[in-house]
Amino acid sequence: MIDALRSRGPRALLTYAAIGLLTGFLSGLFGVGGGTVIVPLLVMLAAFGQRLASGTSSAAIMPIAAVGVITYAVHGDVDWIAALLLAAGAVVGAQLGTRLLNRLSEPLLRWIFVGFLIVVMVSLFFVIPSRDAELHLTFWSGAALVLTGLVTGVMSGLIGVGGGIVVVPVLILLFGASDLIAKGTSLLMMIPTTISGTIGNIRHKNVDLVAGLGIGVAACITTPLGALTAGAIDPQLANILFVVFLTLILVQMTQRAIRASRKPKDD
Repeated sequence: MIDALRSRGPRALLTYAAIGLLTGFLSGLFGVGGGTVIVPLLVMLAAFGQRLASGTSSAAIMPIAAVGVITYAVHGDVDWIAALLLAAGAVVGAQLGTRLLNRLSEPLLRWIFVGFLIVVMVSLFFVIPSRDAELHLTFWSGAALVLTGLVTGVMSGLIGVGGGIVVVPVLILLFGASDLIAKGTSLLMMIPTTISGTIGNIRHKNVDLVAGLGIGVAACITTPLGALTAGAIDPQLANILFVVFLTLILVQMTQRAIRASRKPKDD
């Protein structure tokens, strides 16, 4: 593990704060926990290995999601029952994901994250957000939400995403939710999910708590701004901006995955 990883000097703390500020805004804007931002930036800017970056991201997402939920809830954009159903599956899935995280190699984890980003980017082109759509719950849709949560939890524990990047498109495409309800509900679901994932990652020593706390606290400052911006701009424009950002991240992570595959070695 690189020595700079444990540096607690001003440069390291400023890096964590910068990652947090950017993550918080994007989290509020897109209804995601921020793992798609935190993980690659920790790898690229703070010399974290993929495994430790994933575990630290999960810890940082907890306060981010909490602040985001409050902002969306004030405007009535949270479906509490749907969030609980999602969380029921996600809490279990997160434990499974953290077990996998501790067993898979660094190069494979990098490629899993790259593949995940590609799926997310493609899905955003099929999501047609509507502010008037409603989420109607039935027995079968409730069961489907629990299953969705289970899959989301595995992804959260494995690659350090809060799960919103999966849940938001699914709630819009398959469950008929508006984009704002999907984002607010997703953020609420993330809180118990990331708590479960973080406990599992701490057990396996895959968390840098100082970095996670620094990122999470900084993100809380800009999360409300992102959530307010989400309600003010066209949802399709928000998707396009997110795809552009993810493309930049994808290029960087793909390059690192290729290098790691050529010379497998834990960071």
